[in-house]
Amino acid sequence: MPKRDKFDPKLEALKKSGTLNPRPENISDDLFKSNEFFDKRDMIQVKYEMLRRVKEEGWSVSQAAASFGFSRTSLYQAQTDFDEAGLCGFIPERRGPREAHKLSNLILKFIEETKLKHTSITTPELVTLVKENFDIAVHRRTIERARSRKKK
Repeated sequence: MPKRDKFDPKLEALKKSGTLNPRPENISDDLFKSNEFFDKRDMIQVKYEMLRRVKEEGWSVSQAAASFGFSRTSLYQAQTDFDEAGLCGFIPERRGPREAHKLSNLILKFIEETKLKHTSITTPELVTLVKENFDIAVHRRTIERARSRKKK
């Protein structure tokens, strides 16, 4: 019978928040090797400790970056992020578009008016009408999401 891995809530939380260190094996810092409080998987903790070593203990940027598995450029970016937002600066921002960028207000208005006039129209038919009237190809899910956001 295969051995099951024990559920690790911290690992799941790190994955969900986007703060799981993708390369914990690159950390050679002694604290992360000898003290279980220091978790190589926790990107926020790793970056903070790396910056602390430079600022408080006088490590060179090259030394700290190498010891924590980062490039010098990444260390400088972490410093900028920390200076601008503290520890919250280490939390990655959501990638991708923040809102529906293909469906302008004009197109959304067209979709809603068409839906009111023709109550039985299907989403694939709306996709075709948007293409014909605005020369924009949109996926049916784009329209469905936009309409559900509008209802909220």
